[in-house]
Amino acid sequence: MDWIYALLAAFLFATGGFFMKLSLGSLKSPATAAFLVLFIAGALLQARAMRRADMGAVYIAVLGLEAAFALALSAGILHEHLSWQRIAAAGLIVAGVSLLRLS
Repeated sequence: MDWIYALLAAFLFATGGFFMKLSLGSLKSPATAAFLVLFIAGALLQARAMRRADMGAVYIAVLGLEAAFALALSAGILHEHLSWQRIAAAGLIVAGVSLLRLS
């Protein structure tokens, strides 16, 4: 269950990053409010995930999965460039997180 919280936290952080981009440097109030709420919710879920799991493993997992989710959001919604190198890098991150989960 702790890893589900970590996965959800990573998704909330990545979604918050998406709204941060839409906020245009905190100039657009609705997007700014959205990214702040999402970041706070992500932090609360990450803290919940760290209750019984190792801090190092959870922290790295959240950061890594957040990066992979952010890449998917940027390519899928914002139509940013997605090269094979970026896909490979995200794959390595997910593989690393999987190894953390197994350890």
